[in-house]
Amino acid sequence: MEITFELGYALDTFYFLVCGAFVMWMAAGFAMLEAGLVRAKNTTEILTKNIALYSIACIMYMVCGYAIMYGDSIGTATAFLSSITGDGATGVAEDAATYAPSADFFFQVVFVATAMSIVSGAVAERMKLWAFLLFAVVMTGFIYPMEGAWTWGGEKVFGLYSLGDNGFSDFAGSGIVHMAGAAAALAGVLVLGARKGKYTADGKTIAIPGANLPLATLGTFILWMGWFGFNGGSVLATASVESANAVAVVFMNTNLAAAGGSVAALLIARVLFGKADLTMALNGALAGLVAITAEPSTPTALQATIFGAVGGILVVFSIIGLDKLKIDDPVGAISVHGVVGLLGLLLVPITNGENSTFSGQIIGALTIFVWVFATSLAAWFIIKAIIGVRVSEEEEYEGVDMSECGLEAYPDFTTKRS
Repeated sequence: MEITFELGYALDTFYFLVCGAFVMWMAAGFAMLEAGLVRAKNTTEILTKNIALYSIACIMYMVCGYAIMYGDSIGTATAFLSSITGDGATGVAEDAATYAPSADFFFQVVFVATAMSIVSGAVAERMKLWAFLLFAVVMTGFIYPMEGAWTWGGEKVFGLYSLGDNGFSDFAGSGIVHMAGAAAALAGVLVLGARKGKYTADGKTIAIPGANLPLATLGTFILWMGWFGFNGGSVLATASVESANAVAVVFMNTNLAAAGGSVAALLIARVLFGKADLTMALNGALAGLVAITAEPSTPTALQATIFGAVGGILVVFSIIGLDKLKIDDPVGAISVHGVVGLLGLLLVPITNGENSTFSGQIIGALTIFVWVFATSLAAWFIIKAIIGVRVSEEEEYEGVDMSECGLEAYPDFTTKRS
């Protein structure tokens, strides 16, 4: 019996860690996607933001984020061992969790970084680097952990009501991670304003193409791959027949939703623009992934494909709509993760009515959005008052690579400013 338990514990912990590594690899996906969709003169800064925000997220979640979210502190390495064994010695107690607490911390921290990565692309090309990194400290150390405590942490919202008891369910984070990141991004974009030249005086939108679409495509495929860890790891186990089958279903549905989203977005773009728009296809795939993230374990394969397709269609119209509102999001992050994140939450009761209700999903979505948007807006305004959030008009024209980082990403190929 003890050998069987220890084997299951080892398998579940190993699976958890591997899935966490897959999600960590999504940081590379976000970096490549954003670097491909911004102009060449802003590439180094966007890459710097992505490596720095991931590092900040890890440190802040260790310092205070994990304790806020789950009411526990990981502390020192000695405390880590004690939390696993109960006495700091080697071995595993019979009443231990199905995976090591340190594995849980690692898996959770890469989700925190994902939420912050969403903000990075939306505020690209005109935000001060250190203003962004200061916000990353607040977002990963306080704002995200608080809403995480009310959802996955199971705590009541300001002691008033429990989202879980009200019929709220979010399997892997369509709302908790993606919509939260988009809410913070929206607040930042509203404080920051649009890029110079994006909108004309008479309200027309000027397309500002990215510098490297092959890189953006690579980033999308990396994110697609990493999403198997994002959703698959949220099963939390794989050492039993039941959990292994659940993992297989989640992988299948995650893949099909992305495929459905990409094809649907490509077709809608063809109808609307008369051309096959690669950026819409990329965002359609990501939208499909976000849509299925709230509940990838209960839909059938066909349902997952349809849910992804709905997300892919919605994201195209959302990107167009935000442009009409003059909300400048260079990579479409608010549409992909925010608008479609909400869709994902609302789709859950269709296939998982036992654990969710439409009213519960709406209450949960409102709680997450209002909290993250309001606190982020306050944080952005405070940062603006202290150090400012936007680079000068001249720096924006020249590109933030030189003004913020002092070097260019493509020095051998840059002949003139775009």
